[in-house]
Amino acid sequence: MNANTDVKEVVRERYGEAARRVKSGRGSCCCEGAAAASGCCDPITSNLYEPGQSGEVPEAALEASLGCGNPTALAELAPGETVLDLGSGGGIDVLLSARRVGPAGKAYGLDMTDEMLALAEENKRRSGLANVEFLRGEIEHIPLPDNSVDVIISNCVINLSGDKDQVLREAFRVLRPGGRFAVCDIVVRGAVPAAIRRSMELWAGCVAGALSDAQYRGKLAAAGFEGIDLEVTRVYDSDAASAFLAAAGPDRHAIAREVDGKFVSAFVRATKPKRCCAPGCCSR
Repeated sequence: MNANTDVKEVVRERYGEAARRVKSGRGSCCCEGAAAASGCCDPITSNLYEPGQSGEVPEAALEASLGCGNPTALAELAPGETVLDLGSGGGIDVLLSARRVGPAGKAYGLDMTDEMLALAEENKRRSGLANVEFLRGEIEHIPLPDNSVDVIISNCVINLSGDKDQVLREAFRVLRPGGRFAVCDIVVRGAVPAAIRRSMELWAGCVAGALSDAQYRGKLAAAGFEGIDLEVTRVYDSDAASAFLAAAGPDRHAIAREVDGKFVSAFVRATKPKRCCAPGCCSR
């Protein structure tokens, strides 16, 4: 297998296990002891949604959330719009989006993990929402036509891909002219130790594959997007880094000091031009 395939399989297994934990009543987090009793020990995935939103979706959808933000708040969805969530997991952001776009709109969720898709379908059934559809596939190859979506959201998933350029090209392709790209992701500021970049477990944990601010902007521009903006929403200090670097082993505290403040959660916004000549931009 090549490196991209290796990353994909590690991610698939990690998120499949998270879905299995939720279905068994153990929650999606792998913490033990006091940390587990107080909620997930991962500072990236905790406390992302407003208290009122928890009543809008089944509890299992909330438990299966492994994101780093709340893209449904970022996207400013309007009734009648079509939304696509890349890497939809247990479906929380799809279900929240479906409520915002209303019966005249549509919310798609795309995921490659069978266990998460099964959990999402169960959450859809419990929600009673009819304007939701979950698709099996990879975010590098979106199974939707050109110019078919008004808004693309994603929650700490694009950084998991080994081919982010392809993901962004596909996002551009399926967006309608004037469509909005509005995702939450982990971004890195400054150099990080090579051991982190090499760790497959840390790829699956949203860290090792993170782009810098400049890299993210450059890749979005290369795909054809305009109006690119990154807004930092959380900064992870060395204590937080120690928690999400558990896979780094006994040296994690020393490594955490090296990355103090370098990993952040960010809202990433961009727009597909209303008129352009880039591949996939104009209707065919």
